[in-house]
Amino acid sequence: MPQQLAIIVLVDVANALEAKSLQDNTYLFDNMKLQGSQGEGTGGLVTAINGSYWSDGSQASEQVLNWLPYSLGSIPPTVPKGYQADRARQTDAQALADLEAIVNQPGAQGTDTAGQLAQIQRSVGTRVKSTRRTRGPSDAKVLDLTGNVVSADSTAALSYPTPVITDIYGEAVDEKIMYPAEYGSPDMVTDGWYWSATVDTSRPGTYAYTMKIQLHKLVEQGYEMLWEPVNLTCESYLRITSDPKRNAFTGTGMGFLPVS
Repeated sequence: MPQQLAIIVLVDVANALEAKSLQDNTYLFDNMKLQGSQGEGTGGLVTAINGSYWSDGSQASEQVLNWLPYSLGSIPPTVPKGYQADRARQTDAQALADLEAIVNQPGAQGTDTAGQLAQIQRSVGTRVKSTRRTRGPSDAKVLDLTGNVVSADSTAALSYPTPVITDIYGEAVDEKIMYPAEYGSPDMVTDGWYWSATVDTSRPGTYAYTMKIQLHKLVEQGYEMLWEPVNLTCESYLRITSDPKRNAFTGTGMGFLPVS
């Protein structure tokens, strides 16, 4: 069996925030479809954990799980991590250039200076303070799905921050089937944090577990725009099977390889 198993947690953030639920707004995938996983691409994923044991009954190897959350309909995580800051600097530079043009233009009758200033303000976009648990900037501009900055009154579809898994608990943890924990990582796609767990494959059965996932909703508070955290939960399952450790060449027990 594989030593590392990835579980992708894909969330339709916009619909989940509107419905205030991850039900029917979460799509789970793993890399064990050909090994027996069921419900791929749905909220009812049952991850196949194919364990094995030695002839004396002891566990032959453990499974390691890694959960990776992503946002459906947001800017892909594969773009450079500095993309949002670069776009913000570009719009600021363009706004300064437009302001300079207004200041230096001759005062012609009928010039709509107020309208030009309003257009510049919209092009600058909205800067939002963040409460996210990341090592990124404390505030940043809001982008739409095409990577352009947007203003607070825009009707464009927003690019929401990546969902954050804040806890994993439930039957599989209570029964000591798996031992989850959050780890620091140089992988900046996940902002340097990810959840992982080791699984006891010596106890066959189907076990449920629950993920607490934090989304972020854009709200106005006084004169500021904030990413307000919204905590929701979704459930998934592990199905553990266990077979004797076999020689992959002979299909029998562990031993010497045949010599032809």
